[in-house]
Amino acid sequence: MTTSDHTSKQFDAELETLRARVLQMGGLVEEQIRLAVDSLVTADHALSEVVAANDRRVNAFETAIDEDCSTIIARRQPAAGDLRMIMAVEKTITDLERIGDEASKIARMGRVINAPDRLTQPRFTEIRRMADLATDLLRRSLDAFARLDPVASAAVIREDRHVDEEFRGIVRQLITFMMEDPRTISVSIEILFIAKAIERIGDHAKNICEAVVYMVKGKDVRHVTVEELEREVAS
Repeated sequence: MTTSDHTSKQFDAELETLRARVLQMGGLVEEQIRLAVDSLVTADHALSEVVAANDRRVNAFETAIDEDCSTIIARRQPAAGDLRMIMAVEKTITDLERIGDEASKIARMGRVINAPDRLTQPRFTEIRRMADLATDLLRRSLDAFARLDPVASAAVIREDRHVDEEFRGIVRQLITFMMEDPRTISVSIEILFIAKAIERIGDHAKNICEAVVYMVKGKDVRHVTVEELEREVAS
């Protein structure tokens, strides 16, 4: 084996390790969403504390992976597809960290909504359904990242509209509640913040898929229509 071959194998191993760490971070973030929603629905303050503690782990992942990317760029001076991969990793960990922030926000709002002095507790059926949709999009975006699959990425990007539709439905419902009974205004606004956090999770999952398309195809699809994106990944 030549020195060049050995160096190339080392570089490939470094890139695979980098991708594996992104997926590890993604698994933690996915768990954060589940714990945050569970803490909201069950009024379990202990779970919300776990979310708060784990958020520091999410932040540490982002910092460490970002440092690894900088080190690889400085040492290896990657080009073409390898450079796109590192750029996609950096975009992905930023979105994962922001998803972690949204999960923390849901847990914090849950503590407020479920405070002992509240006279009534709202139903969370619609919030749970919306959260399940957004979590599924995140799971599939991470799978597309792992498999470098632009077609699966395009499917996630198209289906983000379902999360948006759920959000609009919740907004309409909350407006009706507030108009019918002004006493529900405070809790309705709090639920609105939670619904918006979940809607943003869907957006970040979509962003991850756009990074996958860029990594594989070398095409920036952040500002194209879904139809244009689907034609791009099919070519």
